[in-house]
Amino acid sequence: MDWLIVLQLLTSAVCVLAISCRYYCYYSRVMKAKKITASRRRSLGLTQWPIVGILPAIVGNIHRILDGVTALLASSDMNFQCRFWFAGFRYFITCDPANVRHIFTSNFENYPKGDVFAEMFDILGGGVFSSDGDRWRRQRAKAQMLMTTPRYRAFVARSSLDKVDKSVLPFLSHVASTSDATCDLQDVFTRWSFDTTCNLVFGVDPGCLAIGLPDVPFARAMDDVLRTVFLRHVMPVTCWKSMRWLNVGHEKKNAEARRTADSFVAATIASRRAAYETRDADKSAADLLSSFICDDDISNDPEADVYIRDMTMNLLVAGRDATSSALSWFMYLIATNPRVEKKLLEELAPIAARKPPPCHNNNGSAMVSFEASELKNLLYLHATVCECLRLYPSLPMEHKAVVSRDVLPSGHEVRPGDKILVFNYSMGRMKRVWGPDRREFRPERWISEDGKLRYVPSNKFVAFNSGPRTCLGKEMVLVQMKVTVAAVAWNFAIQVVPGHVVEPKLSIILHMKNGLRVRVARRRSSAKLQ
Repeated sequence: MDWLIVLQLLTSAVCVLAISCRYYCYYSRVMKAKKITASRRRSLGLTQWPIVGILPAIVGNIHRILDGVTALLASSDMNFQCRFWFAGFRYFITCDPANVRHIFTSNFENYPKGDVFAEMFDILGGGVFSSDGDRWRRQRAKAQMLMTTPRYRAFVARSSLDKVDKSVLPFLSHVASTSDATCDLQDVFTRWSFDTTCNLVFGVDPGCLAIGLPDVPFARAMDDVLRTVFLRHVMPVTCWKSMRWLNVGHEKKNAEARRTADSFVAATIASRRAAYETRDADKSAADLLSSFICDDDISNDPEADVYIRDMTMNLLVAGRDATSSALSWFMYLIATNPRVEKKLLEELAPIAARKPPPCHNNNGSAMVSFEASELKNLLYLHATVCECLRLYPSLPMEHKAVVSRDVLPSGHEVRPGDKILVFNYSMGRMKRVWGPDRREFRPERWISEDGKLRYVPSNKFVAFNSGPRTCLGKEMVLVQMKVTVAAVAWNFAIQVVPGHVVEPKLSIILHMKNGLRVRVARRRSSAKLQ
């Protein structure tokens, strides 16, 4: 293993030492209560070594950080303060809904993203997701104005359905017809969401989900960037800044990835601006880049290109990764829960029965797709999407800074300079929040006794954030997910390849570490509900 990678692992391990020690103590108490021998504990790698303590175990198990923090929070009443002075940081870790409401809504101004967050997410520039204060308010107001118009919402619905008809269904049909009949569904959805988001943001379709799956440098670059952002969250700021200055390790790879991403965005913006200047552009285009370029308030600004770059990069990153993550986990849950799959197909059946087949594969057999308007009022589909996002939120944790001293509803004190990590992933696994069946995939929990959608406050269901920073693209994500999963589930039987391990990846977005390797088979019309 390269020595720089070893250095990264060690520095990352030091930063999570306090969390891991607490987790180890909790684990040890459980083992003792169950009268499990010391040899059994050693077999799990939790040996207390001289000088280095359990540091080797931390390095060996850092990939389980999400589940480790979840166990820590479960044993600490959903809150834990981590004061790690010599490493240069103080963290408060929480998944307490009362604290989330206080931090994200009640005392919002005291908990900005902060300068360190902006540096961690330097790929986003000064965009809406990483900025604070007046700059954030202006950008959010502009983006909200553009993204909530009936014209843009219709564009989202039309574009999503078009991509399903012309890319997703034909590609999966091709896979199903091959001798192997397997594919990495996460890769499929990542390519689909990149194509769709590029169309919504830039008005261009890169064609990443073509048969043969062409190489996508931007997609690879974004994977490298997100890995770096995650490592920056678990390393002391001085460490990763030093590595960035020295241009070594993952920071070197991140610099290369940023150049690739920036080059793609800059070239796309330049091409569209040139088209407008020569009057070759489609003035009726509904994509966001066209809206930005045509907006006099933006185009007359001396920093217009920087503003447009930052805004489009923010929207592109969020659309590509958050949506593909959610789709991947949804299909995994459906494939491993046949009861839920059957009920979902039963809900889709009346709509499918009334529809003419709009799409055909190479053999001429019909495939059915569903328009967003047809799926809007499907209760069980909506409940299934929410249940998926409860267990597997696309953003597993949120980062906040502290401006002034404050006492949280949990009774914990935070001070200026503290960093707060809100673990959305852990929230969905807390017994006190979701009950004893919190680890079960049960869409019925979202449906009330009178057959209506059950209201759940956003500080408890944090998949789309909460408070003033609630996700601007929430409705867009729901439309894209419903249109895509309904068509895939109705036309194809998806089975996870036996032996394939599905687990979260070390990333700021909740991707799957090993992808989602599945076997794809066409459903017969008469067998869809069997």
